[in-house]
Amino acid sequence: MGVWPEVTTVKNENRHEIKLSGASISKRISEEGLDNNLFQLTNLNLLNISDTCLTIIPDDIKRLVNLQSLLLFGNKLQDFNENITSLPKLKVLDLSRNEIKSIPDSLNKMKELTSINFSSNQIEAMPKFVDFPNLIIVDVSNNKLTEFIDLEGSNLPHLTDLKLKGNAIETIPSYLPQSLPLLKNYDMGDNKIKVIPGELANLQKLKELNLKGNKLTDKRLMKLVDQCRTKQVLDYVREHCPTSDPQAQMKGKGKKGSKKQEDTPIEEAVCDLCHSMKILYVEDNIPNVQIIESHVGAVRPFIVCCIVNDLNFTEASFKKFIQMQTKLHDTVCEKRNVATIATHDLKKIAPGNLTYTAKPPNVLKLVPLGRSKPFTGEQLFQQLVAEADALRKEKKRNVYSGIHKYLYLLEGKPKYPCLQDSNKQVISFPPITNSEVTKMSHESTSMFVEVTSHASLGACKTVLDKFLLETLLLGQPGQDQGYHTLNVQQVKIVDTEGNLKSVYPSRTDCVYEDAANVKVFRLPKK
Repeated sequence: MGVWPEVTTVKNENRHEIKLSGASISKRISEEGLDNNLFQLTNLNLLNISDTCLTIIPDDIKRLVNLQSLLLFGNKLQDFNENITSLPKLKVLDLSRNEIKSIPDSLNKMKELTSINFSSNQIEAMPKFVDFPNLIIVDVSNNKLTEFIDLEGSNLPHLTDLKLKGNAIETIPSYLPQSLPLLKNYDMGDNKIKVIPGELANLQKLKELNLKGNKLTDKRLMKLVDQCRTKQVLDYVREHCPTSDPQAQMKGKGKKGSKKQEDTPIEEAVCDLCHSMKILYVEDNIPNVQIIESHVGAVRPFIVCCIVNDLNFTEASFKKFIQMQTKLHDTVCEKRNVATIATHDLKKIAPGNLTYTAKPPNVLKLVPLGRSKPFTGEQLFQQLVAEADALRKEKKRNVYSGIHKYLYLLEGKPKYPCLQDSNKQVISFPPITNSEVTKMSHESTSMFVEVTSHASLGACKTVLDKFLLETLLLGQPGQDQGYHTLNVQQVKIVDTEGNLKSVYPSRTDCVYEDAANVKVFRLPKK
């Protein structure tokens, strides 16, 4: 067997890296085996043999004493050759997408390692980690682990990424905050975890936590995991999940107790000391919104809604309210690119459930705000474009203004999103306009609020959280000028089968940690 040309090139040009990958290399390996001259290249810093039929790592791997990166992913390796652990300078070890079943304890000899990737193998158990002073990333996802890697008492001062997704691990140890002080990204998705230890909330640097795909016994936590961000999940874990320290557990119970107090009817003395948002749980007589996902999925698939009761505007305060809504469209809604807010006089909406759907432009029909006659979506779009062009020429400007600057968000769409009442009457055409039929005024006493987005459900909730906070802070005439109250009613979003998709505000919504003078009270059904 002759020397492989890649090996000859590296040797003649004194290169420090070699990559042997793909079908042609795989064919050579199957016919004649790996070229042993490769292991005479002792100056190599990087060796990449990937996506081949390689089944064995030769013992001569130990001769490559200057290797810093060993990339052997996507092969047919079944055994971890312990000679790898004698490589004194190795920093990056990638054996992902092979058929390896076990990892030796001698892995702990590799003090220079910064990254370990053993994902997508057949590994059933990992050795105890003792001392890895430089290790930053560990990925053992998609294996057959049934137990968590033993990290207790380990020295892992720089580990930021730990990925164990897609195994059969049943428990998470409580000591992680002590062993992994800098952990930022932690992926435990698709395992068999049932209970989350409260200590997990003590991972001070944690930014991304994935627990999806586990059968958590705490159903509320499981819903949070699926729908919410890491911070909200960790806040819940801190308040509600058990800890191994009995004293800490008692403290946690104390916190739970205070949380329960929050859920009971509000004492007026508390309301007198802060702004109060009172959230009433969803009731049978409250209309819900049915989402036709097959229609809106391609254009604007996300919506959340709620009802605000006991409004008492004056003409002046209503003007401030409309100005606030316009400001939010420019800021938190990012000029309606992220989400759009629509408000309706609840008493002007036909009784019964609403439907969020999408219709072809020539089928959708509504009386737009400020207009006296109905338009189809297509007619309204063309009318607004014509008005915008005329206004631009009149003002001698190069840009659109007002509602016209949002037209591009719908340009070329085969269907337009809309919210319709129980009589199939369109009351909202996001992100462009509402219907004149349900228009708010200073005389409105109850308000139906919708927020829609093409981006995410989280974006909708963030915007509606902000809208409710700003509405609370504006206050209502007749309320104490120091502190205000806002009464909010939950509204459900359901699918065509009546299954719950979301409810707003949920327990994880309207959490105003930066607003010390705002208290949120969640009231039971009347």
